[in-house]
Amino acid sequence: MALRTPKEYKEALRDGREVYIHGERVKDVTTHPAIKAAVEHASFDYEIYNDPELKALAVVKDENGKSISRYYRIPRTTEDLLLRHKLIDLSTERNGGVVTFIRAIGSDSIFASMIVASMVDKTAGTDYSQHVAKFLEHCKQNDLSLAGAITDVKGDRGKHPHEQSDLDLYLRIVKERDDGIIVRGAKMHTTSAPYVDELIVLPTRAMTANDTEFSIAFAIPVATKGIKLIARPMGSPASSEFENPLSSRHIHLHSLTIFDDVFVPWERVFLCREWQAAGPLAHYFAIWHRFTGVSYKAPSGDQLIGAAQLIAEYNGVADASHIRSKIADLIAYTECIRAHAKAAALDCKMIEGIAVPNPATINVGKYLFARGFHDAVRSVQDIAGGLTVTIPTEADWKSPQTHGFVEKYLKGSSDISTENRVKLFYLIRDLVAGEGAGEHQVVSLHGEGSLEAQRIAAYREYDLEKCKRLVKQWAGIE
Repeated sequence: MALRTPKEYKEALRDGREVYIHGERVKDVTTHPAIKAAVEHASFDYEIYNDPELKALAVVKDENGKSISRYYRIPRTTEDLLLRHKLIDLSTERNGGVVTFIRAIGSDSIFASMIVASMVDKTAGTDYSQHVAKFLEHCKQNDLSLAGAITDVKGDRGKHPHEQSDLDLYLRIVKERDDGIIVRGAKMHTTSAPYVDELIVLPTRAMTANDTEFSIAFAIPVATKGIKLIARPMGSPASSEFENPLSSRHIHLHSLTIFDDVFVPWERVFLCREWQAAGPLAHYFAIWHRFTGVSYKAPSGDQLIGAAQLIAEYNGVADASHIRSKIADLIAYTECIRAHAKAAALDCKMIEGIAVPNPATINVGKYLFARGFHDAVRSVQDIAGGLTVTIPTEADWKSPQTHGFVEKYLKGSSDISTENRVKLFYLIRDLVAGEGAGEHQVVSLHGEGSLEAQRIAAYREYDLEKCKRLVKQWAGIE
């Protein structure tokens, strides 16, 4: 099968999948008022084939000379990682500063699964590696979209999965058959699930010997019987593109993903009861997913820098030292993020034949972008001023009764039209002060794992023994 078009991608979503939003079953995710904007945004992943610069990054040849998406190219070298980073960075920049996600997270999950499947096969005599390889080939040849379902709902977080009052609070195996397994439970925060072809499901945490039934990984089509997606859009539906230039067109949906006794064939199973492998699988996924996160966050920083600089010029304060200082901080923040992505690729680790971003570097990069995002947003809010939230509405701008007053009194710098200043304020409101902006701040904090998760990972991954050895040497300690 050739690379798909946006039309072919959307047509494949009309497969009878069981999606709910606002309490009602969705007949067609491509046309539903609360979902179609997210589908259109995601379809950019297929539109890039028509852009010469992006296509050069997005399309590679497989071992048989066939064109496939770079997302499904197994990284074997630093160069592979750098090009993957560049694809995510540039495509995010071109698509409203919002990453598409419909293949990045899924392929993160595939690479983590390949590493751990190889490890398990060597110790347990399983053939999971073949299962993962076959699924990857399926994604390549059909140019599929893919979401990762990772986070369990967890119930009482102070207890292990087997200690929960309701065992379904972690996804689990309820029955094994000759032809596969039946699973029950739920995953949450499943980004883009309502509008992808397949789900890849991984454990959310390390398990104990008492948690074998929860130690599972597999891939499954979204339209499989028993899978139910309860979706929530980011923010309320935008009132108009004029007043909401970002959130009206560049949005994600997330779902509570229910597995109501879902059958998974054995050839789609990547882990089954090998509890010792659950933690490593969650660990390697986190590394890959944070590499994706650091790669897409830099364009968001550029977006904040551009908004801050432009509104400073429109307001006539671009030469003020405190304004320049804040914008310089935004530049440092953004370049720090981009540098960590590149450094993690340059200092990658070869694990089971796959080039893995440097774990310590990428965890620090993710920590810095998540910790600093609220400060970056605050700087833009500070530079733009209170008009960010009190600006009259689009209806006021267009009404014959009020337009003249808005035109006259919202004038800024003498060489800038009031209309352009109004448009910029609408974008800034959408970016840092609207409903979707608030949700984006939470996602930036918790997406790809919490701040504490990155602290722990960085501490574990850093070469502390080397540091101690050097200090002993300098101090003369034997």
